[in-house]
Amino acid sequence: MEISDKSWVVTLILAIFLPVHRFYVGKIGTGILYLITFGGLGIWYIIDIVMIILDKFTDKEGRKLKK
Repeated sequence: MEISDKSWVVTLILAIFLPVHRFYVGKIGTGILYLITFGGLGIWYIIDIVMIILDKFTDKEGRKLKK
């Protein structure tokens, strides 16, 4: 599997403090939807953070984030 040039740590920090992590990894469309729905009213927010911590979150190309 290919590894993204996007950092796992930066993605996690952006997800926790500024919910713009989807823009950082190139997922612009879902990033806009994420902001409009306030992170799916918190549910999407929690799912994304758990996926990042478990190393299941990918960039727009489907590549794992760099550790």
